[in-house]
Formats: sequence, structure tokens, C-alpha cells
Amino acid sequence: MRKIGKILFLAFPGILTLAAQSSHPQTPIPLPTDYREWIFLSAGLGMTYGPAASADQGNPKFDNVFVKPAAYREFIATGKWPDKTMFILEIRKASEEGSINNAGHFQTDIVAVEAEVKDESRPAQPWTFYAFGTAAEGKAQPASSTCNSCHSANGATDNTFVQFYPTLLPIAAKKGTLTPAYTKTSTR
Repeated sequence: MRKIGKILFLAFPGILTLAAQSSHPQTPIPLPTDYREWIFLSAGLGMTYGPAASADQGNPKFDNVFVKPAAYREFIATGKWPDKTMFILEIRKASEEGSINNAGHFQTDIVAVEAEVKDESRPAQPWTFYAFGTAAEGKAQPASSTCNSCHSANGATDNTFVQFYPTLLPIAAKKGTLTPAYTKTSTR
């Protein structure tokens, strides 16, 4: 009995580590309060998908993408996103009525905030998507989520949509980090 207890005691930290890794994607993450001070990658209009796009379907949303500065610098140097890279997608309403505007759209209220985080300690699924909505904590999306399947099938570099970041796409091409699937579809 002592031997079994000793084996369980020695194995227990490993069991905890495995349990933590398998449950880790379900752990909520806090919304970084300073994400607007990060590197601004790009904005899109009408490119919103999922639940955020469902609200007020006749009005396109703006998507603003921010990435941590250290991850950006690493990408510039290598064409790859390092471990612990975090992107924030800020989804805002668009308006065309205001002040002196006669024809264009401008951004207004936040509709939702989402994140994509790289964690290489989970090699089977290194990227996790989090939905904040308008909350301070983001809920992890399952590995089978539309976000994961779309990004893995269509991301130009390492599960990310570098093809929509005009200053980073040439870097990925130069560094040879574009995915074969993207390279094949971009030549059509």
C-alpha cells in the first residue's frame, strides 16, 4: 500500500499538469485593458462573421485588429508568430450619419471583442479563440468552432489571416511562411 501511495504521490504532479493542459483552453482570459496601445494591423468593413455579424445585418461592421508589440516585432524578423502571440479583434458598428459626413462610413460603438492566442504547450491545437462580447473575460471557443476551422483552412500564415494585413503579407512571402493552401488559392 505504501508503494502505491508513493507512486500516486510522485505521479500526481504529472496528472495535474495533464489535467491543466486539457482544461486550459476552457479557462477564461481577461481582456487586456491596453490593447488599443498595441500594434494596429488593419481594419475591415463588412468582414465580420458569426454572432457579431447577426446583429443588425443591414449595417456592416468594422473589424479592427491589434497584436502585441513583441509578437509583431518577432513576425517582422522571422515571418512567424511566436508562442504567446495574442490578437484582439475589436468589432464596431458603422455609421454614415453624423457631423459633416455625406457618403462614407465611420466607426462607432463596440459590438464585440474577440481574441486569438497562440499557446505552443498545446501542440494539437496551439491557437485558441476567445469571445468577449462586451465582457471583461473571454470564453474559450471549442476546437471545433467555426473560427478554428476557417482560420486553419484559410489563414495565410500560421492560422492567421495575414492576407488581410497589407504590411505583413509581403514579409510572410519574403520569409517563405505562407501556407501552401493560401499560396495555391492566391495564384488563381
